[in-house]
Amino acid sequence: MAFTPCKDHKRREREQKKMDKRIAREDAKADKLAADQAEEEAAIEAALKQAVVDAKAQEEADFEAELAAEEASMQGALVA
Repeated sequence: MAFTPCKDHKRREREQKKMDKRIAREDAKADKLAADQAEEEAAIEAALKQAVVDAKAQEEADFEAELAAEEASMQGALVA
């Protein structure tokens, strides 16, 4: 006589298979969310670094302009 699994056993296998798929989907969704958050944080960090670089460049440009204006006023004072 051959062994045949009962219907309840087959039902449990189907339900387990569905559960495994659902868990895999949820894991993939969580991984994608984590990757998106990491990407967003990296973009924010890069933007902050660029803002610092831009601020330093602006400060240096302002200093150079002030220095040039000072030199020009000194040249004007020496000529007059």
